[in-house]
Amino acid sequence: MKHVFIVGSKGIPTQYGGFETFVEKLTEYKKSDDIQYHVSAIRDAKSYDPNNVTYEYNGAHCFTIKQRITSAAKAIFYDVDSIKYCLRYIKENKIDEPIIYVLACRIGPYIKKYRKKIHKLGGKLYVNPDGHEWKRSKWSKWIRRYWKYSEKKMVKNADLLICDSQAIEKYIHKEYKKYNPKTTFIPYGAETSPSTLSDDDPKVVEWYDKHQVRPSQYYLMVGRFVPENNFETVIKEFLMSDTKKDLVIISGHENTPLYDLLENEYKIDSNPRIKLVGTLYDEQLLKKIRENAYAYIHGHSVGGTNPSLLESLGETDVNLVYDVSFNKEVAKDGAIYWNEEYALLRNIINKCDETPIDRRYELGLQAKARVEGFYTWEHITDQYEELFLGKEQTAEKTNS
Repeated sequence: MKHVFIVGSKGIPTQYGGFETFVEKLTEYKKSDDIQYHVSAIRDAKSYDPNNVTYEYNGAHCFTIKQRITSAAKAIFYDVDSIKYCLRYIKENKIDEPIIYVLACRIGPYIKKYRKKIHKLGGKLYVNPDGHEWKRSKWSKWIRRYWKYSEKKMVKNADLLICDSQAIEKYIHKEYKKYNPKTTFIPYGAETSPSTLSDDDPKVVEWYDKHQVRPSQYYLMVGRFVPENNFETVIKEFLMSDTKKDLVIISGHENTPLYDLLENEYKIDSNPRIKLVGTLYDEQLLKKIRENAYAYIHGHSVGGTNPSLLESLGETDVNLVYDVSFNKEVAKDGAIYWNEEYALLRNIINKCDETPIDRRYELGLQAKARVEGFYTWEHITDQYEELFLGKEQTAEKTNS
């Protein structure tokens, strides 16, 4: 039996989130009886129960870690405390050759110490380096410096780096060539199955009525309300286009600096064409909203294989995608690309409004083919199980 301990997600079952969805699907689609997953989950002081630390979900042994602080550094403490739990569990249960798989590069300054302990117990340290977290503008200069330094230390000490983007894998080898990092590429997954909700389901009708939106009469954006997701460019270009459709934004926008900036500049809260609907954690309802969107606009400029892009490719016919290597690697010819070039996006939106239905259908087929050919959760799970069971080859240099 191969025991795999997954550290760094908020836990399962998930509401929504990239790493959380990944862990949920990895355990949900598990095929091999030779793998036992152990998954960390964070709990705040109110919800943490010291008498009920563990539970089972999707056959995984899940263990809860009490959140120590409420500041941005809480994730660092969480990852460290999770690894400590894993080490105790491995030792107490005399587990041979365990794998501890850490999601993201938050604990680089401390990882050397824990790598030694993992190795002493006969285990291996795997790391998912995620995207370029140190580039995200939401962080202060000092936090971005910490992220970059932490990434370096995680790369240096990992026994294996599992990259969910080929662009990230190439970056790792180029940026940290002196460490000769051992890597493999396994992308993120998605589904193309339709929503279980019908168009006339009361839940669907209620959502559309509440936000005064009509099916096929809106462009859609989903993602964190941060500058690197290009919300300002999209909103500006959308308002300057000729479209009469709405722009629906599913995101936690409230109390963010970006919202204040955009409200001041574009009066987005009072503009009837901009629908700021907040977050949405109902998977089937969100899928139905994607299916009914006239087009999806993806503005993410930082990261690896972005979950929201894969989901839109699997569920929305027309995808207008920000032109950056990570996104083009995923969407290929299943999307229309844009950048900050003056008037480019507004012209694409104008042209999109005039696109014949057969062309929209063709684009949808190309988008879904990308997901079905390379990104299904069944395929991703197979690759992970082969890796954990020692059946997959890994690289010590960039793939050509």
